[in-house]
Amino acid sequence: MIVGGSMAAVKAPSVLRRLREGGVQVNVIATRAALAFVTELSLSTAADGPVGTDAAWFSPRPDALHLALARADAAVIVGASAELLAGAAHGHANDLALATLLSVQGPVLWVPAMNNAMWNNRAVGANVARLREWGHHFLGPAVGAFGTRGEGAGIGRMAEPETIAAAVLELLKPTAPRDLDGLHVVVSAGPTREYLDPVRFISNPSSGKMGFAVAEDARDRGARVTLVTGPVNLPEPHGLEVVRIGAALELRDAVIRAAQTADIVVMTAAVADYRAAELKGEKQAKVAGDVSVHLTPNPDILAELGQNKGGRVLVGFAMETHAGVERAAAKAARKNADFILLNYPTQAGTAFGGDDNQVTLVRADGTFEDWPRTSKREVARRLLDEALRVRAQRTAD
Repeated sequence: MIVGGSMAAVKAPSVLRRLREGGVQVNVIATRAALAFVTELSLSTAADGPVGTDAAWFSPRPDALHLALARADAAVIVGASAELLAGAAHGHANDLALATLLSVQGPVLWVPAMNNAMWNNRAVGANVARLREWGHHFLGPAVGAFGTRGEGAGIGRMAEPETIAAAVLELLKPTAPRDLDGLHVVVSAGPTREYLDPVRFISNPSSGKMGFAVAEDARDRGARVTLVTGPVNLPEPHGLEVVRIGAALELRDAVIRAAQTADIVVMTAAVADYRAAELKGEKQAKVAGDVSVHLTPNPDILAELGQNKGGRVLVGFAMETHAGVERAAAKAARKNADFILLNYPTQAGTAFGGDDNQVTLVRADGTFEDWPRTSKREVARRLLDEALRVRAQRTAD
């Protein structure tokens, strides 16, 4: 773990402790700037080992410190500053951190922390884009308050320690089969919000967990992933493109645009069926008695994708409380989906927001497979297995 010269460096010991609790042996490097915010003693205590510094780099030793540290299975840069990003993007090796990064063979995860203006600077954006092209992963930055002197809020806040540790542990998992290498997978997730006026909206309790699980499994299997998500309370997955939307019309535009180059499209988003026919520009005052709201249907995104499916594999989700298989089969046929995963919202343990799911895979011809209750990540794996099977059969035909 490399600790950068950001005020967020004070959170580095907490990240180290969480990684060690997860069974990870961590070697830590602190840049000169990092030690202005966090002490070498606190980092050493949290890591249960010595801290790599520039002074240690030039101390007498039998091997090259940067090469020894670079043998790690992965590298994470916590509190990554604009300076570190620039140095890595241009191949600099003028300190221990950058020299080590030049030698690391495993995955690299950047966790940026800086003010809003710096993060949005074109130079920083170009450096981030270059590192992404090289296969580096990014976590955040998040939107929130930063600094202690009234700098304000915006994008630039470092992800929280528990989120960073979870992302690192994910990177260190045994390598998944790379059976989606070269494919583009588009996933929609979460709810939409259809505003009636500036403060009131129609929505649903979708957590987005199912869609995020599909996106992360596709990423781990080598796919280029675009995740289009409504408002959810989930950390942003690293290593994939995330497009955030609010309303169904925004979701439709983002998915249709991304699907143009997609090989597999998975629509898990819980799209509101209706939106306000007329969006009020001001908050509507409360009145006595009943109030009528004029709604108009939202576009059927799955059907639109099905009309122009081409060679893509198209997967939808359905939620029914009765006659589920028959309705899901009819939906698959009507919308030209390759298959539908049928959810049961009233079934114990599989309602909105849970970590498990129990689904039935339904095809347009009425054939179906009941899958056992399991984690959403396992459902995602089986979904993508089936999508690959469909794609291979289509290619063979």
